[in-house]
Amino acid sequence: MVQKELREAESDLAAARESLRAQDDKWATIQAYYSIFHAARALLYTKGYDERGHRALLAAVRVLYSKEVPTELLDAFEDAIGLREAADYGSVYAGEGAGAVTETAREFLAVAKRVMGKSLSDLRGAFKSQEKLVREGIRELDRGHRKEARR
Repeated sequence: MVQKELREAESDLAAARESLRAQDDKWATIQAYYSIFHAARALLYTKGYDERGHRALLAAVRVLYSKEVPTELLDAFEDAIGLREAADYGSVYAGEGAGAVTETAREFLAVAKRVMGKSLSDLRGAFKSQEKLVREGIRELDRGHRKEARR
């Protein structure tokens, strides 16, 4: 699920950039927002949680990643929610807002990948130390079995 969300985030960011180049500000805003949304879902899924709505997702990321994701970026995520809603439901959008949301999406995706990469690295380290303990335990059992076999 995490990798699927990251792929969606990357795809939506690429689409937003293309829409921005084509001066399709409405779709650039919406696509860039969904890039942020999918990157945030990936973060949430990494910790074993699921979201129950756009604002709930933001609230969860604020709590779960308060040290890893800068407050300014979370505030920009909140702004992106409003810009996406205005574009989607009110047909209110502009190039400046579309550009801002696209930049936020780029930053958010980069931070999410960095945070998830660190989490995976931490897990690998924990597994390595556990692997060492398991190997030592197996060796000890093997020595014990050999002693019993000699008797």
